[in-house]
Formats: sequence, C-alpha cells, structure tokens
Amino acid sequence: MGGLQHFWEQGDLITRGVAVLLLLMSVSAWVLIVWKGWLLRRVRSDIARAVPAFWAAPTLAEGQRQLEAFDREGALRPLLAAATASARGGTLESRGQLASQLTRRLRDALHAVLAQLQFGQVLLASIGSTAPFIGLFGTVWGIYHALLAISAAGAITIDKVSGPVGEALVMTAAGLAVAIPAVLAYNVFGKIVGACEAELEGFAHDLREMITGSAEES
Repeated sequence: MGGLQHFWEQGDLITRGVAVLLLLMSVSAWVLIVWKGWLLRRVRSDIARAVPAFWAAPTLAEGQRQLEAFDREGALRPLLAAATASARGGTLESRGQLASQLTRRLRDALHAVLAQLQFGQVLLASIGSTAPFIGLFGTVWGIYHALLAISAAGAITIDKVSGPVGEALVMTAAGLAVAIPAVLAYNVFGKIVGACEAELEGFAHDLREMITGSAEES
C-alpha cells in the first residue's frame, strides 16, 4: 500500500490520469457485469417459463395474459404484439402478403429485443481490449518519469532504480486486472445472448406459423 501511495505522490499528471482511467474502467465493467448478469438470468428464466405457458393456453388472449405474467423483462411480449398487429391501410406494408408482413414485423421486433439484450457488450469488449494497453502505457510512462527523477538526483544504483520501476510495473498488472473480468464476462454473456436469440427466433417462427395458419383457415 505504501508503494502505491509513493507511486501516486511521485507520479505526474499523466500517470495519475492513467490510474484514474483504469479505476473508472474497472468500476464501469463490474457495474455492467453485475447488472447484465442479473438481467440475462431473469430473461432466461422468463423464456423458459413463459413460452410453454403461452402455448399451453387455450386462447390467444389467455396466452397473452400468460406472457404478461411471466415475461418480466419484456423479451417475448414485443414479438406477440408484432405478430398480432395489423398493417396500416394505404401503406406499402399493407400491400404485401400476410406472411411477408408478419416476417417484417417480427424481424423488427426481434432486432429491438436483441439490441436490449446486447446492451453493454460493446463497452465490455472495449474495456477488455484496451485496458492492458492503457496499463502498459502507464508503466512505460512511469518508468520514464522515474528514470528522469533518478538521473536528476545524481548517482544511479540498483536500489534506486528497482523501487520506482517496480512501482511502475503495477500499472501493467492493473490493466490486466481490469481487462480479464471484462473479457470473460463478454464471452459468457455472448453465449447466453446467443441461446436467448435462438429461443426468441423459434418463438417468432411459431407465432408466424400460427397467425398465417389461422388466416388461411378463415
């Protein structure tokens, strides 16, 4: 702790700025990891319960009520709303076949839901890819600053060099400590979002088949 305090006191504006930036990146990554982990856990649970409950309902209205009860994060309800919506008259959309209209509306709704589930992935990827280099830059700058100070002091010995250089190397370790959790979380969340996407695409496909089948029968 004393070494870090000494490094902070001896560091210049750039060294301190790098340290603060790494701290902000670490806090942002962990806040996003906790929130997104909680969100995706709820979404997976909602899909697992809501989809069977919807298809077990005797009517579409009852199925909608089941979705409202189980779909807490709104991952499935937009798809049902898109499937049951009617095209506005006098538009190009209304001139297409029913199957094409459903495909377009379901695709747009699915993209909107996936954008919600993927929120924060870019930030995690950015932190994971840039934090090591930011930490390395802090190390290089810290070593350079330390050597300048030692050179100005006069005699250069191993004892005088090893301390400041060792303290500067902490920045590289800090960059890795920030990047590793972000990269791991990005990979795990990407896999979960991919699984949710497959479930949502299947639900959208089944909705399309149900609506078009009912229209043909009528």
